Amino acid sequence: MRDTARRDPASVNAHPAAARQFRMPKKTLGDLDAQAAASLIAAAADVALVIDAGGIVRDIALADEEFALDGFEGWIGKPWIETVTVESRGKVEALLRDAAAHAPPRWRQINAVSIRGGDVPLLFSAVQASSRNRVVAVARDLRAVAALQQRLLDAQQAMERDYSRLRQAETRYRLLFQMATEAVLIVDAASLRIAEANPVAAEQLGERARRPVGQGFVELFDAKGAQAVRAMLERLRAAGHADEVRARLADSKREFLISASVFRQESGPLFLVRLASIAGESAASAVPKTKSRLVEVVESLPDGFVVTDLEGRVITANRAFVDMTQYAAEEQLRGESLERWLGRPGIDLNVLMANLRQHGSVRLFATTLRGEYGSTSEVEISAVAVMEGEAPCFGFTIRNVGRRLAADARAGRELPRSVEQLTELIGRVSLKDLVRETTDVIERLCIEAALELTGDNRASAAELLGLSRQSLYVKLRRYGLGDLDSEPEPANERE
Repeated sequence: MRDTARRDPASVNAHPAAARQFRMPKKTLGDLDAQAAASLIAAAADVALVIDAGGIVRDIALADEEFALDGFEGWIGKPWIETVTVESRGKVEALLRDAAAHAPPRWRQINAVSIRGGDVPLLFSAVQASSRNRVVAVARDLRAVAALQQRLLDAQQAMERDYSRLRQAETRYRLLFQMATEAVLIVDAASLRIAEANPVAAEQLGERARRPVGQGFVELFDAKGAQAVRAMLERLRAAGHADEVRARLADSKREFLISASVFRQESGPLFLVRLASIAGESAASAVPKTKSRLVEVVESLPDGFVVTDLEGRVITANRAFVDMTQYAAEEQLRGESLERWLGRPGIDLNVLMANLRQHGSVRLFATTLRGEYGSTSEVEISAVAVMEGEAPCFGFTIRNVGRRLAADARAGRELPRSVEQLTELIGRVSLKDLVRETTDVIERLCIEAALELTGDNRASAAELLGLSRQSLYVKLRRYGLGDLDSEPEPANERE
């Protein structure tokens, strides 16, 4: 084990002449006998050794039982130099040599070998104590000091690693902030003054904001824009999110689409504000009058409206769909699969998406919608695929038709003619033949319903019915459904 503690500067490096010695030892301590001297040495040191002229340990005194567990009592009869680590043997020789020369005592750290493994750091000093060249070596236990030093070293290294990570993270942040092509500002939430701005923001805000740091952010815009920006930031501070707003600079006709998010630091909350310049007066006037109104209408529709990605995961939804699913906010739906709420897991969404990819749209697909807390409603779904643009998506309108179906049930529907004919056969044919005939009618009705639901898409109908395509084609030929002469029969599949 390496030396983990350093020698006491006050005792090790001091000049011998400066050492404080007893002034009258013969007068004050002359009547001490051997037993009293031994007790005094044992009380003053954690470990005390008596060593003969050959360097052999002849006696030992221990202040703590821990040293006995380390095997120190077995040192008696062994050369002192063999009880320490290799790097400490030179120090032992120096201590014995100085003691034999009656040199002023010095303290040296020596690592003793423990039978329990590891080393025990001790601070030793040695003096020659009798005319028979006996040397008394006394030691202080440095394990507590070494443990503290190790903890301090570990803490310093951990702090250095943390500082290094923080410096690297700050460097990456600064680099991204400066190189971003989007105008980005950091605004203090309490004073609404700009704390930081990247070069793009300083350039787009014009001459008035060439040095934007310290300026009031809201004051950069005209009266109407300032009011909208202030209201957006107040909503953001209260609710944690707010819709983007449009605002025009006070000293120019340049208009921006402004969005923001909130985060906290030690100094308090801050806003991360993004500015998107709206190029062209025509676009600036056309977008709010058409698209923004369309968004408002869709959001207010009584029917559910949801947009998903090509995997069926929700991107956005209107208030009606949020209510249908029994959630509290749209944010809770984002990223979830639409299949989570449709009636037949693994079937309905697959059929819808297969038809959307093949035909581009689906009309009046009947299914059920399950709420998060167990409610179930009958719905009709119409959908469209939007494959143009950077982010292709699917749009679904979902209408609750439960009331209409209930009204139809109360009014009563005429049974299919085939079913009526079956009821007329009761008493004329055997039950076995009647059940077989009934099974055929139900099977045919189910196939017809599946084909109608899927828009005559036979692959989707087979999946909906839980059949292989080959089995569906066999049943279609059996019941004379569809024009199968012009289509090749699919290869063998397992049902």
